[in-house]
Amino acid sequence: MARLWTWLREDVWEIRFRRYVALTLAAVLAGLGVWGGMTATKENRSCAPGVVQPKGSDECVGVSWTTYAFGRAQFADTVRAIHRENARLAPGSYVTVALLEPFTATDADNLGDVLHELQGAYLAQYQANHDTTDLKPKIRLVLANPGSTGTYWQHTVDQLAGMTGGSDRLRAVTGVGLSTDNNKKAVQELTSRGIPVIGSSITADDLANGQNGKDPFPGLARVSPTNTDEARALASFAKVSAANAFLVYDRTGDPYTRTLQASFEKMLKGSRYEAQPFTPPADRSKEGSTSNVFMQITNILCNTPTTTNTILFAGRHTQLRQFINMLGQRGCHDRRFTVLTGDEGSYLAGDKDLDPAALKDPLLTVRYTSLAHPDAWLKDAAKTGGSAADAKVLQSLLGGAGKEPVGPLGPIALDDGQLIIAYDAMRLAVRGIRGASPTGKIPALADVGLQWPQVKGNELRVNGASGWICLDAHGNPYDKAVPIVQLTPESRARFVKIAWPEGKPPSAECLPPA
Repeated sequence: MARLWTWLREDVWEIRFRRYVALTLAAVLAGLGVWGGMTATKENRSCAPGVVQPKGSDECVGVSWTTYAFGRAQFADTVRAIHRENARLAPGSYVTVALLEPFTATDADNLGDVLHELQGAYLAQYQANHDTTDLKPKIRLVLANPGSTGTYWQHTVDQLAGMTGGSDRLRAVTGVGLSTDNNKKAVQELTSRGIPVIGSSITADDLANGQNGKDPFPGLARVSPTNTDEARALASFAKVSAANAFLVYDRTGDPYTRTLQASFEKMLKGSRYEAQPFTPPADRSKEGSTSNVFMQITNILCNTPTTTNTILFAGRHTQLRQFINMLGQRGCHDRRFTVLTGDEGSYLAGDKDLDPAALKDPLLTVRYTSLAHPDAWLKDAAKTGGSAADAKVLQSLLGGAGKEPVGPLGPIALDDGQLIIAYDAMRLAVRGIRGASPTGKIPALADVGLQWPQVKGNELRVNGASGWICLDAHGNPYDKAVPIVQLTPESRARFVKIAWPEGKPPSAECLPPA
């Protein structure tokens, strides 16, 4: 027993001694700054102020207000211009607007889209802050990245919600980008927290208010037509008939493709042929094996009567490109086909993977609804719904975009319409912010989203570069101009004609009917 007691005392002493040595060593290392440095290195996942790298990810997400360009060199010039504009704003004179986009996208087409939306939002910010009437409050622009596919939307939305107070005074979020399930969740969460959202290029019907009389996104406004309105405009232009049309659609779908499919199906009631589905990868920017399915679908098309000459395509741009390439290799080269699709077609202008031979085929035509086009308003052919004068306001800004004080912004491209539509979305955000406080004081967050139903009529509409923006009671643009665009053999976007959801331009007062 005595021997056991001795052994226990020695064991306890040894444990205490080791603990003492460990604590002493930690104190010494901390004093030298080594321990703290080791811990910080392990835990510090910061990429830049406001931006972090989530565990298990190689992306940097969050909200940036510095010159950080999310590792994308093509954004650097515009991000520096935004930072310079923000820096000149006097404390207390501004509110913040966040541009929500996938700044870490990897797909070249998506990156081009984000760049153009970044440039358009900045140009509208610069215009608002340098207006000759010196209207207030001024606008500070920050960049919000939810990840390349929106995976980290919750993190970024939480961060944005925390910016509504203090010196940030966030009053709106614009952009949003693609109509995806993750972006839909982000919009739902932002609006549920009372943060107004202005969608630039979202077109999905289920990412809009007013469907079945309900408003699931209180405070959401949009500058682009819904897929249903785009389809109606396309139908009025192309005179689509169920007797001669064939539908190809994304089986699994996302908010954009699902609602575009539904819109096309309404046009094809009574069609003689069953629609043909395809199943793309979960990340629709990836190639996958969808081309094999499209090769088989083209064989089916070749077996239809020659009167079946219109193909309605409800899918994303990568799959659209694959489908066009396969059509260019179809066995029935003597058959004429016209492919009609939504605004995802705008991504194909300049797509290096698009087979030039397919577009040079005189019997194959590819047309799509664009959100905007630089040639749409060269003349006031429509008489109402927009004007050449409105479009020239943006053109004058672009004239100075190559150097300070406006630029430089890097290469400018307008054919895909993204810069134009993002410019108009930011202008609508500014209209809501300043309309909520005519005296120029900082408006209450809750008041900004209440402005959308009154954006209409001769005086209160936004005379956008993409056409008039007259919002209905649910924040949707009424009878918005829809440019019909055709892909040329050189893979460029050629403007064809303006079409209208209502079949004709809105009246001069631009008031939605009851």
